[in-house]
Amino acid sequence: MIHPSAVLDSRAEIDSNVEIGPYSVIARDVQIHSGTIIGSHVTIDQYTSIGPDCHIFQHAAIGAVPQALKFKGEKTLVKIGRGTTVREFVTIHRGTEFGGGITEIGDENFLMAYTHIAHDCFTGQKVIFANVASLGGHIKVGDYATLGAFVAVHQFVRIGAYAFVGALSGVTKDIPPYMLASGTPRAKLHGLNSVGLKRHGFSTDTLLALKKTYRILFRLGLTLNEAIERVTAEVDQVPEVVNFIDFVNSSERGITR
Repeated sequence: MIHPSAVLDSRAEIDSNVEIGPYSVIARDVQIHSGTIIGSHVTIDQYTSIGPDCHIFQHAAIGAVPQALKFKGEKTLVKIGRGTTVREFVTIHRGTEFGGGITEIGDENFLMAYTHIAHDCFTGQKVIFANVASLGGHIKVGDYATLGAFVAVHQFVRIGAYAFVGALSGVTKDIPPYMLASGTPRAKLHGLNSVGLKRHGFSTDTLLALKKTYRILFRLGLTLNEAIERVTAEVDQVPEVVNFIDFVNSSERGITR
């Protein structure tokens, strides 16, 4: 199932039931696992691991060296999880030694056309990137988050689980989990991602607790410490609320408000 025009380094490790299309180039020290389909004109560079049952569409470029001036050619990695879809012209760059050494895409991510994932980024499971969504270096995106088309995320930012970022947004600070954010040039919070959370089966009690947490943190004009104290005292401490507060407390870049 490998097209005769494809160029494969003999030191690549490719499972027997992988499909590779015309004119694709697979470098040394690449691992491609069972059931994965590689389209035509795809380039997969050194030190890349692609999990089982992925689908890489034509003209994607995966595992290129990072766009980082401090990078000196050291061995760093790209890892793509099971069942991930990578559409046309997506670019995913290797990690850097100073940033942890790996760029990791979780299971069942969906990267639409022209998405860019820079060095040392991490995504959870079932993350969706719409067309031309772009991550700078060292970004973490939580499980089930969604980034709309043309979203640009500044390096070192975190986007929490189940967050939704609207199209054309510029993200310069952390976006807490479960939130809806959008805005040009800089994103702002617009409340709870209620539609997304309902689709994922969150209970009514959990949604009410998260809405109350959002209101106390961002709508009452309190200092962060005052708001967290009130949330602890007044809101049911369901796991999602605890996760929300932990995310806010651990922010280094600051929280989008």
